[in-house]
Amino acid sequence: MHKFVDSLKNKLHGRGEAQEGPGVQAVLQDIPSGFPSPSDFFRYRKQRGVNLGSWFVLERWIAESPFHSATPPGQSDHDVARGPQAKEVLEHHWDTWITEQDFAWIAQRGFNAVRLPIGYYHLCGVDPSVLKGTDFENLGDVYQGAWSRITNAIQTANGYGLGVLIGESFGHLHAAPGKQNRDAHAGTSGELRFYNKANKQHTIYVLTVLAGHLSSLCRSSDPALPNILGIELLNEPQHDPSLDRWYLDAIRAVRSVDPSIPVYIGDSWMTDQYANFIESHANTIPFTVLDHHLYRCFTQDDTSTSASQHAHNLRDPNAGTPQIFARVSQKLQGAGGALVVGEWSGALNPGSLRGIGDDTGVRREYLAAQLALYEQYCAGYFFWTYKKEQPGDKGWSLRDAVAAGVFPSRVGLSKRDVVLRDDPQQGARRDYTRDQALGASIGTRNPRCTDVL
Repeated sequence: MHKFVDSLKNKLHGRGEAQEGPGVQAVLQDIPSGFPSPSDFFRYRKQRGVNLGSWFVLERWIAESPFHSATPPGQSDHDVARGPQAKEVLEHHWDTWITEQDFAWIAQRGFNAVRLPIGYYHLCGVDPSVLKGTDFENLGDVYQGAWSRITNAIQTANGYGLGVLIGESFGHLHAAPGKQNRDAHAGTSGELRFYNKANKQHTIYVLTVLAGHLSSLCRSSDPALPNILGIELLNEPQHDPSLDRWYLDAIRAVRSVDPSIPVYIGDSWMTDQYANFIESHANTIPFTVLDHHLYRCFTQDDTSTSASQHAHNLRDPNAGTPQIFARVSQKLQGAGGALVVGEWSGALNPGSLRGIGDDTGVRREYLAAQLALYEQYCAGYFFWTYKKEQPGDKGWSLRDAVAAGVFPSRVGLSKRDVVLRDDPQQGARRDYTRDQALGASIGTRNPRCTDVL
């Protein structure tokens, strides 16, 4: 049982505080008398989710259509927003890429969460000041309608029992002012400029705006939306010596707006270092979640490793990745935090499939090895991505992977464990499901690598 949740259960049932790490003790001091609340159920269960990629933050390799009228080089949101009829193009895409039928499909297959990448410019409909001094300053009209659609997405997800993490459980900032990495999914096709003082400060301001509006949705909206899982500060930030200090400043600023909201931070593929960071600051930033992204199709080593060997390396407890996960998850649990894999996929480099005719079996083995690893050590995982515009990619598209039989038809709890929240006669089953939720763990891709045979 996850130590963080175990401590909460002890507190809840009046058995006293467990002797856990200082981060847990800091959290326990702030547990409200009404715990567990509806939001607690969403936030503290194991998150089994999928990314809704290229819905708001566009990626051309996933969805080509919005880029047809983009300005050169035609690879980023900024390029699309400066093209002709950009407002109409984007609003049509937002209204059709993901619909209620998609949320139903996700829930029916046992997933309980989605990760929703957004950029700071998607907030301009509720606070135009987020655009001031940025590349999107003169593009507010184009994005005016984004926030209402984002809140509608949260509401729709809530109706299907799905938690939402934005920007990659509700709330991560996928594209930050000035770009936090060199990829087009950071918002523009320009150079990385996040690490200057003005952009870092403005990003913290944007995060406080986001936290305020999410907190309002969770508590004050009509209806209240308890399914916001947390705020992820940055997606895949390129490491810089100033990132640690910025993380501390950003977490404190967000918590000053909403002390209860979980905060997710990217590990910059320096997992041990950022686990140590969370542990060392556990007294001041409790319940901080570390987000690791795991792909095995980009490097030279990936190419020269067979698909079966990739699966073996994820199953072998003495191999590097399982050892890191075991070490880091234990450390984070002691600090009142958690490890999640915010992005992963079934994509393999063609070199890993060399000589294989029907690859269904090895792909199924590779995906099963990942799922088993995440279930054992992680507080949650989010597959990248839900779908692609061009069908047939069973490495990157969840829908195609399920259709091809390489991804399980269902994850998580079976249907008999699901409680209908609006049924007053199901008290006993609701208590059972509560205990199951509390007893469970808490809750660089690139097209970069085409999964083509």
